[in-house]
Amino acid sequence: MKQNDTIHAHTMQGQSAPLWRLLQSTAAAVQATRQGRSLTAQLESVPAELRPGVQALSFQVLRHLGRATALRQCLASKTPPPAVDALLCSALALCWRDADAVYPIHTLVNQAVEAARQQRSTQAQSGFVNACLRRFMREREALVQRTDTDVQAQWNHPRWWVERLQADHPLHWQTLLTLAQTPAPMTLRVNTQHQGVADYKKKLDALGVPSQAVGDHGLQLGKALPVQHLPGFSEGHVSVQDAAAQLAAPLLMQGLDKQAEWRILDACAAPGGKTGHLLELCPKASVVALDVDASRCERIHQNLRRLGVQGQVMAADAGQPADWWNGQAFDAILLDAPCTASGIVRRHPDVRWLRRPTDSGQLAKTQAMLLKALWPLLKPGGRLLYCTCSVFKAEGDETVQAFLQRNTDAHLRPSPGHLIPGQPPAGLPVDHNPLGEHDGFYYALLEKRQG
Repeated sequence: MKQNDTIHAHTMQGQSAPLWRLLQSTAAAVQATRQGRSLTAQLESVPAELRPGVQALSFQVLRHLGRATALRQCLASKTPPPAVDALLCSALALCWRDADAVYPIHTLVNQAVEAARQQRSTQAQSGFVNACLRRFMREREALVQRTDTDVQAQWNHPRWWVERLQADHPLHWQTLLTLAQTPAPMTLRVNTQHQGVADYKKKLDALGVPSQAVGDHGLQLGKALPVQHLPGFSEGHVSVQDAAAQLAAPLLMQGLDKQAEWRILDACAAPGGKTGHLLELCPKASVVALDVDASRCERIHQNLRRLGVQGQVMAADAGQPADWWNGQAFDAILLDAPCTASGIVRRHPDVRWLRRPTDSGQLAKTQAMLLKALWPLLKPGGRLLYCTCSVFKAEGDETVQAFLQRNTDAHLRPSPGHLIPGQPPAGLPVDHNPLGEHDGFYYALLEKRQG
């Protein structure tokens, strides 16, 4: 989105919108995030013609909000009203460093001031916005240097988040924080019921789209594509799924006969990516996909229809089996438990600002409750794969170790544990392909002892 001196951003319809309008909606997204609303939900309220530009700017701002907040504190020690503060911080996040500026800095400043003038909630303080940003342009180098010692400004994550990563991953915390500032790659899962990974790679090569094999069924793209441009996407030949998430189904079914009529539960299944993968791997399996949110269950239905596979989808609370379980035990259970999503902050840069220090501990209680509720549903000799898209140990190793202490019939099979982006994963089959770039994840495969 690098521009010269233009103040317009092109939209999907080929029209253009003034930059000040995009900045208004970007600032509204920052304000909403600070008030606890997810960026995904906020973007749904943005007019369709503005949404692509606003999403791109919002991602950039949220990745640099720590630095921007520290700079704003230097420029105005008293916190301005929320709408004014959000607009100021948005502008500062976009222009604090030349290498990351998506527009010329003088253009960003002019258009941020115009955004303030054009909006009732900020109009009265447009002069204040102008004064702060003009001062920043004059003193930028000194102001940036002044904020360099601020942990939140340096790493663009809350201080508590940085400290937790330092404690949980003393060797890799800097890698985790650095990677969080970069866009995540687009990774595909090839449906091998239709074709092999190598065959699909040839189709991408023919389109001029470079890719590399990752995992057992994945291809990581050198550049992102709209899904409608992917060969065979609407026919279910391929799905978009991160390389770490693609491990779930193969790990759960590792060493088992894929042609057997297994009875499998996918708890907390929405949007259905892992459900679909299970049915691709085990076409004769009977898979029950649960999600507590009925609207998200529709996403599961849509995914399974596109893939041409069938599973039983139920809107129900996995933690309350008495409300939905028919008493027939499962051979295998996949529990992708609710978590802080600290491992997918590259894809969702708002997560770092939405979470609170106590969230991990509270979610760990939910995870423990779900494990306790689902374990009795598993046959002796069956297996349960526990996973989260979190890099915090309270939601991974600590949860599983506590469960093992309370359940002597549970045995921990060889498992990857915490998957750290940028580090080779452990606990995978010897012949497993490298995962390339991937999200942060946790996996523990638990087996119920016979007798």
